[in-house]
Amino acid sequence: MIISEDLLLAYGADYETYKVHEVIFHEGNLPKFYFQIVSGVVELKNYHEDGKEFTQNILYEGQSLGESFLFDDRYYPTNATAKTECTILKLSKNDFLDLLKQHQEVCSGMFRWLADRLYDKYIMLFNISSPDPCSKIKTVMDHLKGNTGGKYSFQIPLTRQQLANLTGLRVETVIRTIKKMHNNHQLKIENRKIYY
Repeated sequence: MIISEDLLLAYGADYETYKVHEVIFHEGNLPKFYFQIVSGVVELKNYHEDGKEFTQNILYEGQSLGESFLFDDRYYPTNATAKTECTILKLSKNDFLDLLKQHQEVCSGMFRWLADRLYDKYIMLFNISSPDPCSKIKTVMDHLKGNTGGKYSFQIPLTRQQLANLTGLRVETVIRTIKKMHNNHQLKIENRKIYY
């Protein structure tokens, strides 16, 4: 977890619950809160004019969302939606900034967290610009797996549709490419689940 629950509660954070598909914040709203996921999965996404979704990120328990937007006065450039039932700690922007001023170690941790996320964005952006669907999907899977385990040891926690939304590919292309990657022993499909 980025910031301990006890510290957030001491600064006035509240637990909030969100149902599946409930919006946590909307694109175009002014950021007013720090959000940290206690349980559940949150998706950051945008919609093209034709209604097609583009997933910016999928966040899990122990991660925060929208924190980088609290450091200036710009509007949210994305939507945050609960993908599962979620419990989230919510702290006002002013209290969050006070917490960072008064706890140098938390502030340093926040900068490391933001630097890691920015690094990941650079890697993803470069590889997502590739014309090769296999390269795009492999980049997402490498990012999710990190340094954990050996070959086929990590179950990809995304649906084919979520992979399509993260890579900008059509779901049919993702399905074909995953099958090709399976046949080339780059991943394993077992009971419709993907192991990488």
